[in-house]
Amino acid sequence: MASGLAYDRLCKSKMNISVLGSTGSIGTQTLEVVSAHPKKLKVLGLAAGSNTSLLKTQIKKFRPKAISVKKEEDKRAFKNIKNVQVRFGDKGNIEVATLKGVERVVIATPGLAGIAPTLAAIAAKKTICLATKEVLVAAGELVTSEAKKHKVSLIPIDSEHSAIFQALSGRSEKEVKRIILTASGGPFRGKTVKDLKKITPAQALAHPTWSMGKKITIDSATLMNKGFEVIEAMWLFGVPLSKIQVVVHPQSIIHSAVEFVDGSIIAQMGASDMRLPIQYALFYPGERLPNNFRRFSFFDKRDLTFDEPDLKTFKCLDLAFKAISKGKSAPAVLTAANDVAVEAFLAGKLPFLGIGQVLEATLSAHKVQKFRNLDELLAIDEWARENAAQNVLKFSK
Repeated sequence: MASGLAYDRLCKSKMNISVLGSTGSIGTQTLEVVSAHPKKLKVLGLAAGSNTSLLKTQIKKFRPKAISVKKEEDKRAFKNIKNVQVRFGDKGNIEVATLKGVERVVIATPGLAGIAPTLAAIAAKKTICLATKEVLVAAGELVTSEAKKHKVSLIPIDSEHSAIFQALSGRSEKEVKRIILTASGGPFRGKTVKDLKKITPAQALAHPTWSMGKKITIDSATLMNKGFEVIEAMWLFGVPLSKIQVVVHPQSIIHSAVEFVDGSIIAQMGASDMRLPIQYALFYPGERLPNNFRRFSFFDKRDLTFDEPDLKTFKCLDLAFKAISKGKSAPAVLTAANDVAVEAFLAGKLPFLGIGQVLEATLSAHKVQKFRNLDELLAIDEWARENAAQNVLKFSK
């Protein structure tokens, strides 16, 4: 999609942004990018959960016009903050996403909570810098159709999708032979099902490459995260499942690649630093700007390796492919059930392998259906969470 901002505006003036999920991993790194380019970027809106202490620090530094917190009682922490509109909940997130003067909105709000503000920002013709996977995994058809209708860009922030976005460089789908999504393999790469039977949350949270939130780190350990990324890629780049291949690349230097019909493969490489795709998304299609972020040297990693994913051991990735094949509501059910299962695992109520068992049982019980709007999607999500909770009890320790 073409960008919603003119090139000369990006290059010559300060761009106004809102950041949803500002106290999370992507949100804080987005604000680091803003700090690296204070003459180019201005924060007008911030939305966060219940981390009011960090949000106060962000307000003091970036001086936004408006903020949103999770609950109404969280507003009390900001009663002495002047010249800042304080909102809360879903409505507050939507207000921050649609603030007058904001040109780009970073969506890093966890889960389905990111969908409503994304749709609202699209209707308000804001360019979307997208980090929240559930927005496209659960509501891909709904979101992409609205973006097309309003001629709004969806620019990916995930390192893998940013790599693909950069490699495609405006090329059409018919020129693409395959999209190659790389995966680190997580902390349990090469392990067998037997090895994974007694995995603890602490072991699963020890990711070899990336520093992320707990939920996404567990998703990386199960390879569920990669399954979600396959679904995202289909919606972002308009390619069928048959044109997407997952490749395990433990060094995480090639962030993803595109093979074209003439046999050429264009890959995006670099240090494992999320600030790089964030900066690219914020300034696209403008010039690439210098920064002091960590650099990659070819002599740092002299050996790059590539393997096929083990779908038998890592059932979650296989289930993602099955959900994609079913289509319609199946991916939304998968992500809802995964939320419940991961939460149960982190709480010590479900074994590591139980995550895949819960997802499989929930998908099997679901009658695939088409949804036409967000309310219908939320009803499907509610059913999936209730069914998954029952399955957690079934497969609990």
